[in-house]
Amino acid sequence: MKKNAKRLVSIVLVLMMTFTLSLTAFAASEVSRVSVTINGAADTSRGFCWYTDEKAGSDLQIAPVGEDLASAPVIEGSGYTAMEKYVHKVKAENLLPGTKYAYRVGDSESGEWSDIGYFTTADKNEDKADFIVIADVQASNEENFKMAADVMKKAVETMPGYEFTVNLGDFVNDCTNEEWDSYFRNFAFANMNSTIIPVTGNHEGNLQWFKFNNMFNIGTPADCVTMTGCYYSFDWGDAHFAVLNSNDMYPMSMAQVNWLKNDMNASSAQWKIVLMHRALYSAGKNINKPDTLVMRNVLLPVIDELGIDVVFAGHDHMYFRTETVKGDKVIEAETVTEMYNGVETTFALNPEGTTHILPSTAGTKRYSVNEDAAYPILESAAIARDTEEGGVFATVSLDSEHFVYNAYLVNDETKETQLIDSYAIKKTEREAPVEDYENLPTDHITTFAQNIVNFVREIILVLVKYITSILPGMIF
Repeated sequence: MKKNAKRLVSIVLVLMMTFTLSLTAFAASEVSRVSVTINGAADTSRGFCWYTDEKAGSDLQIAPVGEDLASAPVIEGSGYTAMEKYVHKVKAENLLPGTKYAYRVGDSESGEWSDIGYFTTADKNEDKADFIVIADVQASNEENFKMAADVMKKAVETMPGYEFTVNLGDFVNDCTNEEWDSYFRNFAFANMNSTIIPVTGNHEGNLQWFKFNNMFNIGTPADCVTMTGCYYSFDWGDAHFAVLNSNDMYPMSMAQVNWLKNDMNASSAQWKIVLMHRALYSAGKNINKPDTLVMRNVLLPVIDELGIDVVFAGHDHMYFRTETVKGDKVIEAETVTEMYNGVETTFALNPEGTTHILPSTAGTKRYSVNEDAAYPILESAAIARDTEEGGVFATVSLDSEHFVYNAYLVNDETKETQLIDSYAIKKTEREAPVEDYENLPTDHITTFAQNIVNFVREIILVLVKYITSILPGMIF
């Protein structure tokens, strides 16, 4: 009788240990932080990234919606350790253009998979693009991540047919595992079900070496050093997007500047759009800082030279949009009013210059208007305002002739959505790529000497700016 009792206790203990170990194994290999990003051509490839607490397989299954995902071949990627976790990356290629795909990531051997996600590839036969823009979630606790995610949910409700999301950087505040887990948990509804275009912010780039690159699977140029973030480009519809790393200072390296020139000069797209974190035009608290002044001196002439139509940026947590500017001056543009998608819309007609847009913040950390912003910032503003009442998102619809932008504020208390700004451009002219253009060097060795010259020159220019303009304005 005692032997049977001991045997029964032993069996129960073994079963309990087995159950506990199985739970531990499941927790260790649980998939988190899933994202789908541009990695190569937007119509035929994607980059997938996710995390597990322990080492596991780096596998992807992907199939057009309507086909059996569980029977799809397994695409194997690679993994490595980062931030005391395990990072997994897979690139899917040879996808069908204009096709909605279902996918899951995980470990095919253990059978531990993520939830099923979805995205749609760009259609190379269409000239349109519909996308959402947000900036500066920059939360540090679950409540604030949730509030920012509520803004994104309102964005999806407003533009349910969006094809991708641009996030202009500062996803998190202190770049801890807890913050990244909270960000991805709250934004999973968007990050797992569309393509995200991530921009490196200073909170995941400065003194956070390689952390941005460890969070996303992005196809970067060969000479891009990913220590402080990434720069890359892609086409969608009739638009070419260049994503800059504004942590690549002081000033922005010639390797990246030359890459931008080479990249834009090779494009035949109707729309040329730059996405970056630090803003060249804003009326937030950072606009008078040396890094911003240096970046303006270096990049604004390049933006003018390349004929960039729109620059989207973040960093300053307030709302700002310029008039059309060139040479750091407002350029008046003719307008035309016509119906577009059933809405009477006023367009700037073939404007000669660039519109700079800072769509405030989707998060809860917000800045007021800096009345001491360096000249000619405030004089260039079409609209400059704080957004203390709530977070902001923007939508963009474009085709070969039209660019239509709308910005919305989501009230913290009522959760009501309010249109706060609209702007539209119509282009009836198309510029051809530069003929006989010779690519500039984009490696850091060849451009090193020029970086030193630029550094000395820009320090002198910034000192002159402070002495002659900024300090007198602040004193008097």
